[in-house]
Amino acid sequence: MSPLLLLLLAAAVAAAAAGDALPNGAANDLLPKYGLPKGLVPDSVASYTFDEATGRFEIHLTGTCYVHFGYHLVYYDKTIKGTLSYGAMSDLSGVQAKKLFIWVSVTGMVAHPKQGTIEFQAGFVSESLSASMFDEVPACGKGVGAQLRGAAGVIRELGLLPVEEA
Repeated sequence: MSPLLLLLLAAAVAAAAAGDALPNGAANDLLPKYGLPKGLVPDSVASYTFDEATGRFEIHLTGTCYVHFGYHLVYYDKTIKGTLSYGAMSDLSGVQAKKLFIWVSVTGMVAHPKQGTIEFQAGFVSESLSASMFDEVPACGKGVGAQLRGAAGVIRELGLLPVEEA
């Protein structure tokens, strides 16, 4: 066997054993296997890791992302972390939803198939939306209106100061 072929084979085995970056779109394909719609994660997945034993996952997007689900605006950070179990995501970080004039962190999602809804949890507050809103994988938006996140976004958009959002 040639040294180059051995090197490629060793690299492939090492990557598989590490459970490292899996192909784009695979994160969306994993969700239905756990009773969740694939559209809960946007189309800009660069890579992700998933530990089947613990359910822990980490999704890396190509950049921050804004998505409209009906009248609801959702912000995805570059990294989304949490725990996946059948019909639910918990210990979620990296996802925020705009409610009135403030952004709230989404900490969990629970599917209710009999009602046809997904319950979004933000601490002790929750809201249910139709699961059909998440049947299709959404495209990321980066428009000026979507990027206005609080005072830092306004200052940056007006060009007053070079502000980096945390």
